[in-house]
Amino acid sequence: MIVFINGPFGGGKTTTAEALVELLPGARLFDPEIVGYMLAALMGDSGRSDFQDLPPWRPLVAATAAEVAACTGQDLVAPMSVLDRGYFEEIGDGLRARGMAVHHVLLRTDPATLEERIAGHTLVPGDPGRSAAGAAFRRSRAAAFFKAADGWLGTEADLVVDTTGVAPGEVARRVAEHLAGAVAT
Repeated sequence: MIVFINGPFGGGKTTTAEALVELLPGARLFDPEIVGYMLAALMGDSGRSDFQDLPPWRPLVAATAAEVAACTGQDLVAPMSVLDRGYFEEIGDGLRARGMAVHHVLLRTDPATLEERIAGHTLVPGDPGRSAAGAAFRRSRAAAFFKAADGWLGTEADLVVDTTGVAPGEVARRVAEHLAGAVAT
């Protein structure tokens, strides 16, 4: 099984995923960005600024996740903002074709809370996700997230959790409860 945690850039997906891994016995964090960073390094001359737009990214995320799960025997928790419906379907179809159950969780918050979270990220030298450029990227993608969340993301996710005013540990607990019910059925 893979729990795909989708949501806004800077909205708490990774923090929630880390807390969820602690609640799910034997689960492992799987970060699809690592596949993207590899491709960005290999294909930096592609002319694409977002590694999600690199055609190999989607099948490699599915293949890598399936191989990690098969090798470790663990369920995976994957935090990743994927706003393009076709991209998400390609990843999901690839995972299911490899025998993995996919649970899609959408974390939502209001625009003001998202901005507070982005502004509150600690800047870390050398970490692209925790840089001023990273904060600018998150802000630049907020409108696209809210459009997708009000459209296909909001209707196709297996679970939507409003994270406004809710601590990541509580969000993770809600996701774990949902998964327990979904796996039992």
